[in-house]
Amino acid sequence: MSTSDWSLPETAVFDRIRTILDDDAAAVLATVIAVDGSAYRRPGAKMLIRPDGGGAGSITAGCLEDEVRALAADVLADDAPRIETWDLTGDDDVWGLGIGCNGVITVLLEPLDESYRPVVDARRAGDAIGVATVVRDNSESSVAVGDRAYYLSDDGFTDDTDLPAAVVDALEASTQTLVAAGTSETLTVETAAGHLEIFVDGVRPPPELVVFGSGHDIEPVVELANRVDFRVTVVSFRGGRADDDRFPRADAVVSASPREIPDLKEWDADTYAVVMSHNFLDDRLAVEQLLETPTAYIGLMGPRKRFEEMRADVAEEGRPVTDADLERIYTPIGLSLGGDAPYQIALSIVAELLAVAHDRVPRHLGRRDGPIHGRTDREAN
Repeated sequence: MSTSDWSLPETAVFDRIRTILDDDAAAVLATVIAVDGSAYRRPGAKMLIRPDGGGAGSITAGCLEDEVRALAADVLADDAPRIETWDLTGDDDVWGLGIGCNGVITVLLEPLDESYRPVVDARRAGDAIGVATVVRDNSESSVAVGDRAYYLSDDGFTDDTDLPAAVVDALEASTQTLVAAGTSETLTVETAAGHLEIFVDGVRPPPELVVFGSGHDIEPVVELANRVDFRVTVVSFRGGRADDDRFPRADAVVSASPREIPDLKEWDADTYAVVMSHNFLDDRLAVEQLLETPTAYIGLMGPRKRFEEMRADVAEEGRPVTDADLERIYTPIGLSLGGDAPYQIALSIVAELLAVAHDRVPRHLGRRDGPIHGRTDREAN
């Protein structure tokens, strides 16, 4: 598997999964289902492995991928799921390779088949979904490793389930929480026949980014945002060139007036906006219209003085910018990383987007107390 395939964003991995299903081809899906201690990826990370050893995605920084590919051949031969655990906490180097993740990583390897179709369909449709999969059966029930049920945000668990009703009921509250947060965790469910360990994977669609403008500085922002798994739409104003050739990495390119912004899409808290048309009037109108949407991030290119002029103009027209509005407006846009080259500026913008999307206050990891990745309540205990 090439480096580019290893580092594909999650959306691209799901596209590869869809292609495998559409082609009725053989493949194994490896999913991290538990981590004890430190690890490069968290539960829910996925890797697709084809019979030829190729694939897409990653579950570690590369230290286990070869081992997982070797096990995938056995999974395909047996046509049955398999759970493997790697303990990387020992003092000795693992396999003499100098690996030091300092964590215990458990992975579910399963033959990819049509039972996974609801997941890729939901993500492509922009819907969140929960996937509850049995990963260990310590009971006398009739369920088996690999049996699963699906949870939809609006409807709860679907009727298409391999799990007993009592198990589904016991999972309801925890699954709702995990799906809402887009996180994953292995849960233990006690039944009259014993206990089951069930991996609940909260799969959410990628966040959306709408970039307003048509200048040359747009493309680096689009490219980097795409690589970190934002679905990106570019909106050009006032006759600006709006075609796919101009912004090949964008998911969509449209032309609209600033006053049409509220009707461009269904705005929500998972949709982010970057305003960088460099036209004072267009930028001001765009910010006004975005403030009428529930977007959590309105990034505005330009110096602080420029925004204060906009704010004064808006106030004169009877729409003062409130303190609550200011909580959503980020200007000057981006983190203070230094550098003024196009990609350096784009990196500072996308880094700020990620921090807001993950509810983080940017700081040096070396000066941050606690683990790098967030922990669930169960992991923290």
